[in-house]
Amino acid sequence: MATFAKMLARLIRTDSAILVIGAAAIWLAIIAGVRPLMLPDEGRYVGVAWEMVTSGNWLVPLLDGMPFFHKPPLFYWISALGMSLFGATEWAGRLASIFAGVVSAGALYLFIRRYRNSQVATVATVVLVTQPMFFAGAQFANLDMLVAGMISLTILSGADALFRREQKLPYLAAVLRTFALAALGVLAKGLIGIVLPGGVLFFWILWRRSWLSLRVLFSPLGILVFLALGLPWFFWMQHIYPGFFDYFVVYHHFQRFAQTGFNNQMPIWFYVPVVLLCALPWSPWVARIFNKAYWTDAEQGPIRSLMAIWLLLILAFFSLPSSKLVGYILPVLPPFAYFVAEPFVAWLERDRKRAQGWYAGTLAVAMAICIALVAGLTLKDKASAKPLAASIRPAFTADDQIVMVDGYQYDLPFYLRSTKPSWVISNWLDPEIPKRDDWRKELFDAGKFDPATAQAVLLTPAKFTEKLCQHQSGSLWLWSKSGGTAALSWLKELPTVGKSTKHSLWQLTPEVIRKLPVCAEKPTGG
Repeated sequence: MATFAKMLARLIRTDSAILVIGAAAIWLAIIAGVRPLMLPDEGRYVGVAWEMVTSGNWLVPLLDGMPFFHKPPLFYWISALGMSLFGATEWAGRLASIFAGVVSAGALYLFIRRYRNSQVATVATVVLVTQPMFFAGAQFANLDMLVAGMISLTILSGADALFRREQKLPYLAAVLRTFALAALGVLAKGLIGIVLPGGVLFFWILWRRSWLSLRVLFSPLGILVFLALGLPWFFWMQHIYPGFFDYFVVYHHFQRFAQTGFNNQMPIWFYVPVVLLCALPWSPWVARIFNKAYWTDAEQGPIRSLMAIWLLLILAFFSLPSSKLVGYILPVLPPFAYFVAEPFVAWLERDRKRAQGWYAGTLAVAMAICIALVAGLTLKDKASAKPLAASIRPAFTADDQIVMVDGYQYDLPFYLRSTKPSWVISNWLDPEIPKRDDWRKELFDAGKFDPATAQAVLLTPAKFTEKLCQHQSGSLWLWSKSGGTAALSWLKELPTVGKSTKHSLWQLTPEVIRKLPVCAEKPTGG
């Protein structure tokens, strides 16, 4: 790590985009596959991508065989492509986040190099990829880094188009690229993919009083590109599933934004200390921008105002809802990195020896924190199915069936390479399910779009007993939290085939099933 830190520190003098972006890509990707999938997010989203691969259905995201419309499909497409190309590994499952982190860093570098200079571009890129929050986001398989990447790319591309127009350079291609990236942002997370970058660019134009530039934001040809790329999937889902629009747009975009009954409720100021803490050890250096002279420089005013509006608008947007997750704030990290880098480079120009020593030391500490963060997560995580799944996977066959008892272990089908939806046993008649933001509600909501599959896989204990006693082919692998077998009281009398601190696993072959007391007086499929 020390050698790599020295190499990154020396990049401060380079003008090679390939070298800077290549080093950032290696740094973000090289250890992305060393730890198991974390639950619930990584297991859920990689699990959906895994079902996309095994089902062959690349249009409809599936969770346990049922349509899962919490998020659009872009993350699943990239991760499923990764697993198709590189196999069912954690690294491939995280490919969407790795890709988003690399292209975000690359786009920031190219933009700053063009409109500021290569030294600021290099330092900003190094600061960005070694911020612990950004580093972790690029190695975490959920949608936060992907949507942050699309938002960042759209803002930088739009600003590039506006600068080109002001410089009387050809800018139509940049405009069309911006609207195409906004469409990908919508396919990554929904409306915020266009609302947030559009808002940043709109308020930046107003701040600079560049009224004619508003035509760029409302380019008819650009809007056509956006509609052609961004809307077909949504219209097709509404065509197949008539309740899609109400569930995905009305409920997940507006009701969830306004409601207070969801997890992770935090005060409005929550994200300010989050950004400062999660960008350590770089964040103290941002203090250098808090002086009047920094903001009165007319030559650098346009890019500084862009970065300020970018940071403040997105910070304010995500601070308004009561439900807050740390990963939501990832889109503010590129402008934050710029505000660290630019004063640092000014210091380097005044006192290179002293400033470069501080730069190299801060970089080494930042990289150490990033590696320690991954190591800590690896040691702390005890919920993964990977250890138990690895012990039984040689015995798991295509005819076998996963059964989960009063819980949904998102990563188990992935680690067992299962190609069939799991049976999930719980009290699915409980009227409180729609009121709770948990795994039951996810499966319950998905089942509304495919009642036939829901009836087959979401089982009450009584329904499971009926299917159990009729089972004839392959083993049933019953997965439960340790001590969580209240739904099937007879299960605790059977010997387990695997056990961990959190989970227990049983194998029920047809021969074992026939001997179960619970099936003694029930007719079988034979």
